[in-house]
Amino acid sequence: MRMLAIAAAMLASGIGVGVAVDRVALAQQQPAPGIKRTILQRVDDPGSANYEAIQGIAEIAPGAASGKHRHHGIEVAYVLEGSMLVEHEGQPPKTLKAGDAFTNQAAVHNAKNLGKTPVKILTVYIVEKGKPLAEPVP
Repeated sequence: MRMLAIAAAMLASGIGVGVAVDRVALAQQQPAPGIKRTILQRVDDPGSANYEAIQGIAEIAPGAASGKHRHHGIEVAYVLEGSMLVEHEGQPPKTLKAGDAFTNQAAVHNAKNLGKTPVKILTVYIVEKGKPLAEPVP
């Protein structure tokens, strides 16, 4: 009986550590304030066991910015609504509006909604499995 109690206590503490680690990982994947990502679907890349395609909708609230970040792969996107300023390191800022398509390589970038309405973007990410979808860069 005592062994069963010890095993149960060890299991419970292991689960507690797992939950804490998951919360830390989740916090690292949370977008900046004013940014919302809705994942629509995930599909394994048939050509690579290490990559997956993730389709989603990204929304940037008026006045909000994504903050400098990178994706572990490529982001292919289409602006559905609104307009935004996109900054890539080493390139001049570019204004994108509804109807514009763009690509973000694994480079550091930032998107700012300078308008008064939300920006909505249809995104497809081809990224490494097990890594955060977006990683903040100081």
